[in-house]
Parts: sequence; C-alpha cells; structure tokens
Amino acid sequence: MKTLAAKLLAASLLLASLVAQAEIAPHSPNRLIVKLQNGATLPAIQGLKWKNLFGDVYSVTTNSLDNDFEQLQREPQVVYVEHDYYGTKNKISNKILEISVIQENKGGVTPGTFNDPGFSKQWALQNAKQYGMSVLGAYQNRRTTPKEQIVVAVVDTGVDINHEDLPIWKNEKEIPGNKIDDDNNGYIDDINGINTLVRDAQGRATMDNRDAHSHGTHVSGSIGAIQNNGKGVVGVAEKVKIMGIRTVPNDSDELDVDVIEAFIYAAKNGARIINCSFGKAHNEGGMAVSEAIDFIGKNYNVLVVVAAGNSSQDIDRTPTYPASFTNDNLLVVASTSSSGGMSYFSNFGAAGVDIAAPGSNIYSSIPNNRYGNMSGTSMASPNTAGVAAEVLSHFPELSAVELKEVLMRSAVKVGGFQGRIVSGARVDLQMALESAGSALGRQIPQI
Repeated sequence: MKTLAAKLLAASLLLASLVAQAEIAPHSPNRLIVKLQNGATLPAIQGLKWKNLFGDVYSVTTNSLDNDFEQLQREPQVVYVEHDYYGTKNKISNKILEISVIQENKGGVTPGTFNDPGFSKQWALQNAKQYGMSVLGAYQNRRTTPKEQIVVAVVDTGVDINHEDLPIWKNEKEIPGNKIDDDNNGYIDDINGINTLVRDAQGRATMDNRDAHSHGTHVSGSIGAIQNNGKGVVGVAEKVKIMGIRTVPNDSDELDVDVIEAFIYAAKNGARIINCSFGKAHNEGGMAVSEAIDFIGKNYNVLVVVAAGNSSQDIDRTPTYPASFTNDNLLVVASTSSSGGMSYFSNFGAAGVDIAAPGSNIYSSIPNNRYGNMSGTSMASPNTAGVAAEVLSHFPELSAVELKEVLMRSAVKVGGFQGRIVSGARVDLQMALESAGSALGRQIPQI
C-alpha cells in the first residue's frame, strides 16, 4: 500500500506532467521538424515518412507523435526535434474601407505620369514631401531602365491569379492540367505557385493558390499591379511577376512547416524577394524557420521582407515572429500614415524593426477585379517589397544583404522614428535607386 507521501508525490508528478502538456503551444498532431547531423542517415524508426525541407532539415509525418518525438530526441544523429507549431488564431482583418470597380481609362500615357485610374487614391506612391515613397518622382526622374524581371513571392492567403491588374508568375516548365510533375520539382501542375494548406495523398502541396480571403491579392497589387494599362492601380515595381503561395489560412494560423516549404519553393523557383505579411507572437524556441531564411539567403540570394505586426508594441520587449529573427537577409517593416508619422497600430523596435513604409489606408487590388483600402503593417511590407523589387530590377547584381542595406541607407529620416526603428527612416524609391548606383560604384547615366 502506498504511503500518503508517495500518493502526494505521484499526484504532484501527474499534475506537473499535465501542466507541462498544457503549456505546449498548439501544433500539428502528426508532423514534426527534425534536423540531422550533416551527412547522417535517416533514423531507422518504423512508421515515419520523411520529406526533406532544406539542407539537413526534414518534416516527419508520424502516427505516434509523442512517442516518436521522444525516440527521435534520443537518436545520436538528430540535432533537434521541433513540433510543427501553429501561429496564433487571429482572423486576418478583411475590413475594406472602400470597394471599387474602376472603369478602364482608355486615354494615352502622358510622360512622367500613370494612366491607371486608381492612382489618384494611392497617396503612398506620391513624393516624399507628401509622406509617400517618392514612387512618382522616381519614375519621373529615373536615369536607368530595368534590366531584369524580378519574381516576388507573396506568402499569404493566396492570390487572385485572374485579376486584370496583376502580373502573375507562370512556371513555364510545367504543362497545365496533365497531372504530371513535368519539371521534377516535387509538385504537380504548379503553374502559378502552390498551396501548402491542401495536400494530396502523398503529402505534397497542391496547386490551387487562389485567394480565399482578399489579403494576399491586396498585398500583390501594392508590389506590382500593372502600370499604365489603363486599369486599376499602380504597383511600386514595373518589371515584376507575382508568385502566389497560399500558406496563411484566413484565421492566420499558419504552421511552421508550411512556412518553411513556401520559402524554399519560392527560392528554388526563382523568387528574389519574398513578402511575409503575417506573424505570430511566439516561437517556442524553434530555429527551423530562421534557418530556412538563412538558407535561402545564402544559397539563392533571397531578401525576405516582413511585417512588424499591428499590436502597437515594442518587439524588442515582446517578440513577434518571423519579425524578431535576426537574419541578415530579413527586412522588418513598420507602418506609417498619410500624415507622416508612425501608424497608431504599428509595432516598433529600436533593434528589431528596420525601416518604415506607408501602411495606413492603402488602396490596392482585391479579388474579382475590384479595388479597396486596407491598413496594417501587412500593407507596409509589400510597399517596401515593391521598392526592393524595382531597385533590384535595375541593379540585379545586388546581393540580398546589399539590397537591404541600400534601402535602409537611402531611406528618408523622420525625427519621430529615431530610437524606435533601426534606420529611423521611411523607405524611398527615388533615393534607393540613386543609392544603389553609388553602392555599385556606377556613374548613373541620364536616359
């Protein structure tokens, strides 16, 4: 018979175990992230399905998650085992202050202007003295022409690939609808991108990346809506293609493996810039997402542009991810308003937030050939990604880190931002183009 002390000890241990279990953040019930020692063989554990994500990092599907988690931790060739954590359920705002169906403008293009009928509503593209990003000034005064078309991946709620105003990336190596992985990249019929939220029987991401919300389509228009087509709005970047990757559910509860796979897919398929207008308030100590960002920076020269978040908080004190990672090829963006100050909702951080960009009342594309206003650092991030893409199209030899440095060095200083973000400044396209030429030691010719 157990003594009272033994019973109390057993009860205490049970309670501690239950508390520990309760403290584990929500995660996939059947998927883990495992990193192996360099060159190690896969552990011989029955029932596991392994999929290489990048380098020595794998996603592992299991029917006995807790047991396999513990067994993998004991394997000598395993560096770490992580749960595949969710973000925090927080329905993405789809509050659109104004919804428009814009009539086509059939007039010609006057030099130095845009004929897109929605441009007059895009305050963020006006010149710096009006608290925008000097996009109009950059096009009026530019002295170089784009050399390369830049692919920007939008890892988000998907993209309306049939929108009249969006330049959608196409995988030219894939034959539509034949249900074959023609280019041997591991995905079937990935014509315009992938959907990591819906997987086939083999666990592969599928190809239906259409926007089930509106968030991803709005983000895409800010980056690269087609200029001077007489329709809709103006994107910041002229020579760009949008690769839509549906990874963020409408409740923004994305999984780490899905985010990693989206990053790797984008990089391997030619994206030089990835926009991430999402985030979560916890990380659980996992490093796989951060390591994936490093991997695509070093191996594919990709700049990852990330929204700082909308909680009006200092992320140096209260981290949010991926914004609070410290990767050299990660650019974290706060939001500004049309009055020039930081948006009331924007996160900030003297060490953790790099730069600011317009994010309040941003007019852009939404599904079904419509247009509307949204606000958030989700809007500031793609405005910055658009500036990055335009600069890179002129100076494609820039590395991801150099591109980040150009944007930060050339940004317009704002007194109220000093001590709140690293650069203390708002992104500026005209200045960034000038700075990029100087950084490469070029004498930029007049054209």
